[in-house]
Amino acid sequence: MTGTAETTSSRPSAPGGPGDPGGPRTDGLPYPPGAILADTQAHLDKLAEAWRHIRRRHEAGLPLHNASGLERGLPLPADVDPWLLDDEWAGALCAERVRELGLGHLGGTPDRHDVFITNRLTAALYAAFQVTVRPGSTVVAVSPSYSHPAVVRGVRDAGGVLVDTVGAAAFERALDDHDDVPVVVLTRLAVTYEALPEKELHRVVELAHARGAVVVVDDAGGARVGPAMLGQPRTLELGADLGATGMDKYGLAGPRVGLLGGRIDLVAKARARAFELGTECRPMLYPAVVRSLEGYRPELVRELVASTREVGEALRERLGDWVEHTPFITRLPGEGIRDELARRAGAPSLELAAIEATAALSMILLRDHGLLTVHFAGMPPGTAALLIKFLPARVIDAIGGPQAFAAAVDGALDEAAAIVTDPAATRRLLHGAEA
Repeated sequence: MTGTAETTSSRPSAPGGPGDPGGPRTDGLPYPPGAILADTQAHLDKLAEAWRHIRRRHEAGLPLHNASGLERGLPLPADVDPWLLDDEWAGALCAERVRELGLGHLGGTPDRHDVFITNRLTAALYAAFQVTVRPGSTVVAVSPSYSHPAVVRGVRDAGGVLVDTVGAAAFERALDDHDDVPVVVLTRLAVTYEALPEKELHRVVELAHARGAVVVVDDAGGARVGPAMLGQPRTLELGADLGATGMDKYGLAGPRVGLLGGRIDLVAKARARAFELGTECRPMLYPAVVRSLEGYRPELVRELVASTREVGEALRERLGDWVEHTPFITRLPGEGIRDELARRAGAPSLELAAIEATAALSMILLRDHGLLTVHFAGMPPGTAALLIKFLPARVIDAIGGPQAFAAAVDGALDEAAAIVTDPAATRRLLHGAEA
């Protein structure tokens, strides 16, 4: 990887966006860090503490529930031959089926497009930027709120300068302000879970191509939410040159790999770069990829949104109007969590960053209730908010229903409020007794 980059913004203040505090980006993140969760290593220490709670609960026979809205298991076909679980055998026998299904999922055509599987969605985006971004060039990104840290870092590590914009109008202004824009990054469904309207998606692609720019779509969950919930085109049907989605997200059964599709020539270059970096998906996972793509149906996305909405309504009824809804998910904004903890603690304010308040609540939900939330899915998370999203009805039922979920959050807020006025106790909560 080459070069260095800066991140700029055409917004009056950066980064903003519902559910996230303002303030400058730090290492690509859209929220200010805190004294406890100051960097990626601190978040990994937090994850290690979460894993200790998972081990303890498992050994004690206590319930554990995946309430992250993500599917990161290994959904192998029931009749898979163990002989096939080998990189060379699976690669040889499953690659063509992966290509067929992947093109169908992303809306590609075999004569113009190809697909490639990476070990994570972030790896797919990195590979895309490595082969499209020229060092020193400007990359203009557009989304409903802000680009994911994987985009910010991927452009930076390819040597580009990112200009982040919100909406098609701001994107057009930024494009007019810069002469050398070889790459445009389009995010249709942001981490805040607002979506760009279809008209704006087409306008962005049209303007980018008129300037000769390559369009890379970060379609993490939008690859399914856009078509299934909003009737929008599939990723490559938007006219994207490259587009990536995660197979652990919203209607797919996993595994946690990235699906990158696009122009045949660009996918070939991205595949080669990913192999050089060691970020390709091991072909032994291809049988699981095939099973997941074969089992996808848009109705499941709508079912997940509907079941999550019931939990969101229970949370808002119990906790109040500071709980936020989007058309797809429910958010507990980090600043709202921090304010609620301060209120319950009887403190005028807390010496915590919003991300640390969310982490404290999430850790207690896991420790005391066995609820693994999406806060522990990204290191560091892409948002300071606690996202309640795409919860299967079977998970909600296992927890005891929407009201039981809301009661667990309410009780965890009380437990967290008793701790977070003491910075040392908060550090122990997040990093363990040896912190």
